[in-house]
Amino acid sequence: MEILTSEFFQKALIGGVLIGITAPLMGLFLVLRRLSMIGDTLAHVSIAGVALGFLIGIYPIGVGLLFALAATLAIEKLRKAYKSYAELSSAIIMSGGVALASLLFTLGKGFSVSVNDYLFGSIYTLDNFDLLVIAIVTVIVVLVIGTHMKELFLLTFDEDAAAVSGLPTRYFNLLISVMTALVISVSIKIVGALLVSALLTIPTACALVVAKSFRQSVIAVVLIAEAAIIGGLMMAGIWNLAPGGTIVLLLIGVLLLLLLVKRR
Repeated sequence: MEILTSEFFQKALIGGVLIGITAPLMGLFLVLRRLSMIGDTLAHVSIAGVALGFLIGIYPIGVGLLFALAATLAIEKLRKAYKSYAELSSAIIMSGGVALASLLFTLGKGFSVSVNDYLFGSIYTLDNFDLLVIAIVTVIVVLVIGTHMKELFLLTFDEDAAAVSGLPTRYFNLLISVMTALVISVSIKIVGALLVSALLTIPTACALVVAKSFRQSVIAVVLIAEAAIIGGLMMAGIWNLAPGGTIVLLLIGVLLLLLLVKRR
């Protein structure tokens, strides 16, 4: 258990615990609004930004965040253009993100190893600035959700009723998209762009099995994510496993166990 005293592991735990609050919270709203695939979309676009950041020598997560924010605005525009095919907007933006990332990879072959850290996660390389950025995003997300819980609840379950009641749905839709972009951008260095959507969706799937109300879902989704992240990091540290993959597989194991218990 000497790894617990290592500075890099302590930073990994702090970063993981913070993401364990924000990612599942945003995932809950996305899943209930049937927008779970937006996580994959923004993650792939963020990777294009990360690649550009390495190419021009600017903080990669920061550039990835800008790309994700731009992608959220584009998705909202396309959702309005294709009202009957809302999922088409995510598919279009994801395709563009993957294409741009592959192009930037070919332009900067020298940083391919570093980019792999963002593709598959590299939580052990978090530094103090990374933790500061993650902490700021966590505070923003918690404050916004805490102060607008009723509005977000109504928007999630009945957007038409929310609009009729006078709620500025366009503003709140954009707010959810921006917060999702923030969370995904800071999460990709922890679990990787290829696995970040799992951190958004699987805790929500687990919570929906055990929770009997929306309030219970909010609590359960965070507790399940935190347990999986802390447990996954401990297992990965002790047995020298890939942290991101261990966390996701542990989440899947929890989901299967909950489904089995509920069935019986």
